[in-house]
Amino acid sequence: MTDVRLRRGRASLAFSFFVQGVAFALLVTRIPGIQDRYGISDGLLPLFLAAVPILAGVASVATEKVVARVAPSRVLRWSQPVVLLALLGVGAGDALWMAAVALGAFGLSVGALDASMNMLGVSLQRAYGRSIMLGFHAAYSLGGIAGASLAWVGAHWHLSLFWSYLPVVVVLAPLAFLGSRRYVDGEAVRDGAAAGKGGVLSFRLLLPLCLVMTFAYIGDSTVSNWSAKYLQDVLGSSEEAATVPYNAYMVTTLLGRAVGDFGVRHLGASVVVRAGAVLAACGFALVAVAQSAWVGIAAFTVLGLGLSVIVPQTFAAAGRLFPENSDAAVARLNVFNYVGFLVGSPLVGALGDAWSYRGAMVVPMVLVLVTVVYATSFGAREARYGGGHERPRTVDVG
Repeated sequence: MTDVRLRRGRASLAFSFFVQGVAFALLVTRIPGIQDRYGISDGLLPLFLAAVPILAGVASVATEKVVARVAPSRVLRWSQPVVLLALLGVGAGDALWMAAVALGAFGLSVGALDASMNMLGVSLQRAYGRSIMLGFHAAYSLGGIAGASLAWVGAHWHLSLFWSYLPVVVVLAPLAFLGSRRYVDGEAVRDGAAAGKGGVLSFRLLLPLCLVMTFAYIGDSTVSNWSAKYLQDVLGSSEEAATVPYNAYMVTTLLGRAVGDFGVRHLGASVVVRAGAVLAACGFALVAVAQSAWVGIAAFTVLGLGLSVIVPQTFAAAGRLFPENSDAAVARLNVFNYVGFLVGSPLVGALGDAWSYRGAMVVPMVLVLVTVVYATSFGAREARYGGGHERPRTVDVG
């Protein structure tokens, strides 16, 4: 591969991560508007919301089979426009069944998109010979901030969901499709027939990474779903101040991912993941003992820095563990993204109602701390990218 082709592939894939961040943020931040538009009751809403990650998990499993015959770049090329069109469909309907169809299409397409997007990220990192995976997820975080800001604008100006979503889809869908022509597929063996640890996908070897992925998303969903309520109901903040923690969390997640690749290159993935897990656990502990809104905001800010590095490095570790079958490993690992999302929010809510929300924060704290035990699955320090351990500089581009 030429240096120019790798640089273009990296830029195009980063843009795809950005677009996905925008789309997902526009969906989740306008859930109250979606509920009002379709008259979805509070009892029915959890079923609609749970259907999206469940269908995404099914699509991620199916993507593992598809990429045995079709390149991940083609899956991503066609699934991203479908995600955006499904988002527009959510805003365009006026009957409950339309909402169900649009959200179902969103879930299925987003599962294929997440899996194929991370497959390409892992294979491109292998081609570079140095850590670049965190940079892709930084682009996703930046997209999330942009999407949440656009959602605020739409809500502030009382725009309908359709008119909030339409300009975004009209601009981003063609750009993402044009950029998809420059995706770079890896050279991994897609039939899984290669001999040895790197070719045969062993779930026993992948299991520690699956647990880490689940714990990380339990922590992430706790912040996204409960930070505002915690600040307002437990720490007595105003409604306006209660919106700050998630925004601060997103900003520090972006910052952590923007500089995380530098840490991986010089310290190794396992060191960075351990540090992130300890920092995240300290953040949850600080949330649990906080006595004021500003301390709570600071705690959620620390959480963003800690959790930011774990998910991208988990995907990267799967690629290193199964270098000849990385696509299948990433597809299976991606399912546990949705498992954590499904488990996290109901778990914290149930514990908060039955016990206390302060006590509930101890659970994600302990789970994310368990990641320290599994950090050896991310590779020895000697296997890190950078610090004299990179591949030849002929592929070190961008």
